Amino acid sequence: MVKRQLPKPLELMELMQFKKPDLDGRRRRLNNALTIDDLRVIAKRRTPAAAFDYTDGAADGEVSLARARQAFEDVEFHPDILRPAERVDMSTEVLGGPSAMPFGIAPTGFTRLMQTEGETAGAGAAAAAGIPFTLSTLGTTTIEDVKATNPNGRNWFQLYVMRQREISYGLVERAAAAGFDTLMFTVDTPIAGARLRDTRNGFSIPPQLSIKTIANAIPRPWWWFDFLTTPKLEFASLSTTGGTVGELLNSAMDPTISYEDLDVIRSMWPGKLVVKGVQNVPDAVKLIDLGVDGIILSNHGGRQLDRAPVPFHLLPQVVREVGKDATVMIDTGIMNGADIVASVALGAKFTLIGRAYLYGLMAGGRQGVDRTIAILRSEIARTMALLGVSSLEELEPRHVTQLRRLMPVQADASVPSVR
Repeated sequence: MVKRQLPKPLELMELMQFKKPDLDGRRRRLNNALTIDDLRVIAKRRTPAAAFDYTDGAADGEVSLARARQAFEDVEFHPDILRPAERVDMSTEVLGGPSAMPFGIAPTGFTRLMQTEGETAGAGAAAAAGIPFTLSTLGTTTIEDVKATNPNGRNWFQLYVMRQREISYGLVERAAAAGFDTLMFTVDTPIAGARLRDTRNGFSIPPQLSIKTIANAIPRPWWWFDFLTTPKLEFASLSTTGGTVGELLNSAMDPTISYEDLDVIRSMWPGKLVVKGVQNVPDAVKLIDLGVDGIILSNHGGRQLDRAPVPFHLLPQVVREVGKDATVMIDTGIMNGADIVASVALGAKFTLIGRAYLYGLMAGGRQGVDRTIAILRSEIARTMALLGVSSLEELEPRHVTQLRRLMPVQADASVPSVR
């Protein structure tokens, strides 16, 4: 029998300690976000549909994006036991420079439309965390302003080669003059993908307003206040604006870009040159043989060719072919620090986050981006410790199994050809 007694007031006070209320609404909602998906929920609540869907959406039926995320969810880890990992070192070196963690911020366009701090928030958060920040050709903050925000950190620039080559060449020269150390030559956007959410929402610069978009934005006065009381939204690196995303891309991009353009840009650029948007093994091998400094396996976040290869599925094949010494990086679908750990284990030297960063930005500006980085940092450290590894160098393919739902259909030799 348990002996009963009346509770003692002093003991009750020790057991019933109330959490001190946080009167800072932004800090409170961000601290309550424990995952990137939590930040996504907050972002959707605080951002008009057109801006949120530009970030959240992909091309056509959004199959590529769904498959990329499923690929990471289908990872099976294989931890080592009785291997203490009391202190986890997440630092790495990529493209000739340091990074405090094995991920950086990917290039994103229209960023200030998501939240007015835009690329400044991303660059500032990256500087504080000691990771690289990448500015997009379609960014809404200038090359020079990003450098001013992140004067001592690593700044990278993502380049579209446009029909008017002089515009692209000018951007290369400005990025070099500002001390950016890496250039991302992007090859997966010869024309715009069919981003149906954007078309339905009338998403453009300047925004195309309708009764539907206005009604959706009315419950979000903070977004309108930011939008109307800050400098005009425009592409900071380009002089031509106006039109939907597809119209802007189709007018600026050039489907005729080739290896000759890569040679020209390479001759102009003094820093590291990376090709972004590689989606098959032969192209990866050719680029590494040509001596580029790195490649990024990417299908543009599923925003270009729907049903494109899943970069995470492609990663082991590319690493086997080009060797462990090549700088192979990956993006698309990363929503958890465990996704980053799995990528490094399978041979990726580095990863890039796009939507995860923008969800944090929409949820809380610069503080929201800081929260994104903090969540991923915690997830990486915890995953590594539970695997029994103390550094990124200890991660190996044996730590990960890719469980595949999609397997190629093999041709049946017994079925006669129609030819």
